[in-house]
Amino acid sequence: MKKRCLSGMRPSGKLHLGHLHGVLDNWKRLQEEYECFFFVADWHALTTNYKNAWEIPENIVDMVLDWLAVGIDPEKATLFIQSDIKEHAELHLILSMITPLGWLERNPTYKEQKQQLKDKDISTYGFLGYPVLQAADIIMYKANKVPVGIDQLPHVELTREITRRFNYLYGEIFPVPDALLAETPKLPGLDGRKMSKSYGNSIFISDSPEEVTKKIMTMVTDVERPRKSDPGDPEKRCVAFNLLKLYLPEERLKEIVADCKAAKLGCVACKKELAKAIVEFLEPVWEKREKFSKSSDTIHEILKEGGERARKEAQKTMAQAREALWSRNVRSD
Repeated sequence: MKKRCLSGMRPSGKLHLGHLHGVLDNWKRLQEEYECFFFVADWHALTTNYKNAWEIPENIVDMVLDWLAVGIDPEKATLFIQSDIKEHAELHLILSMITPLGWLERNPTYKEQKQQLKDKDISTYGFLGYPVLQAADIIMYKANKVPVGIDQLPHVELTREITRRFNYLYGEIFPVPDALLAETPKLPGLDGRKMSKSYGNSIFISDSPEEVTKKIMTMVTDVERPRKSDPGDPEKRCVAFNLLKLYLPEERLKEIVADCKAAKLGCVACKKELAKAIVEFLEPVWEKREKFSKSSDTIHEILKEGGERARKEAQKTMAQAREALWSRNVRSD
């Protein structure tokens, strides 16, 4: 039997190329090797967007459209909405009773996001305790692997600690999950910072060819090369070149570097080539997206069927967890 893998994504708006190359490409590989559960983390989206909760359902269909368009296959993976499986909330409640407050307060992501999201009131129990809900999401399906980037390792380690504590108190019900480190390329946005919706520097999967081209033409290149006649250094100073490395073959990249350093290739021409390469890469994605978008019922059916499969697993897990919880095996030491 295949080992299980679980991952989720918050429906917080349009997905961009950073999501595609940083998460979804990895999901596509994993669905061939593992029994995968990929879920829409709508309850998690509430932790930072509870004031505009109405936006979350509107984002779900759009996000799942992108999943399907890039190749996430509902025949190979179980796709579902977190809030459709009420057992997540029950297990979250149980785990919250045994999770020490200090574990949550020391979570580095909690501290970082408190700083980064100063414009939002996130001094809530839900935001502090979201790692407990995250742990419930993972162990509900007895996942063996959790794909994460290196910056998310503390999340998985906290899940492992919570899992071990439950098993210590009530019996070995849950396997302790392992992080599955994914090599995620650092994708720059139009301004050179990390591609992010909050920075307004993103190229979205659902952008049109015209929108992609227009955005690329505004992209930062070599700031120390004001004229085409000046030699450049794309490998060290050009933001656009970092994107080119994802979309052009190695031989062409070598030519671009040589021509740029020799002042034979200008930044405008280089960005036009980049825009063309991204448009060609996204064309089959847009075709699939258009096909699925013609019937929103298809999306709802996929999520409904995935939810039914997920619910069966969750119900089995919760039956075992309840039996363990209410038995006389609780340790007092």
